[in-house]
Amino acid sequence: MMVSTKGRYALRVLIDLAEHQTDGYIPLKDTAARQEISEKYLEGIIKILVKAKLLEGVRGKGGGYRLTKAPEQYTVGSILRLTESSMAPVACLEPGSTDCPRMGSCKTLPLWQGLDKVVNEYLDGVTIADLVQNGQPGDDYVI
Repeated sequence: MMVSTKGRYALRVLIDLAEHQTDGYIPLKDTAARQEISEKYLEGIIKILVKAKLLEGVRGKGGGYRLTKAPEQYTVGSILRLTESSMAPVACLEPGSTDCPRMGSCKTLPLWQGLDKVVNEYLDGVTIADLVQNGQPGDDYVI
């Protein structure tokens, strides 16, 4: 499993908005500048997050984006499953995959199922609030 730029940037956007949630709606250009990410690239990520109702946006003066829930309610797992094509360690465990003809006799399937379970449980146990707390005050840049 390799987390794409889209997944990493989605986390950075949500962390940034969580850190600035008392400021109301945050313009995309402000988040892009703080995170040193292209506004154009962020527009695509924001679209995904708004469609999933993780963010809400307002156009015009005083507009921007903000979280729809408390940072404690956003899990890293749910965000990465939204932005990544798959989090499965092997193709046969991807959502919607057809059963492998060797599945019944596969000696490694339990290994991959266990890894998939551990990864998902771990990522579902970490929230945006946890990631905000990991940062140092005044440090707006997150990886």
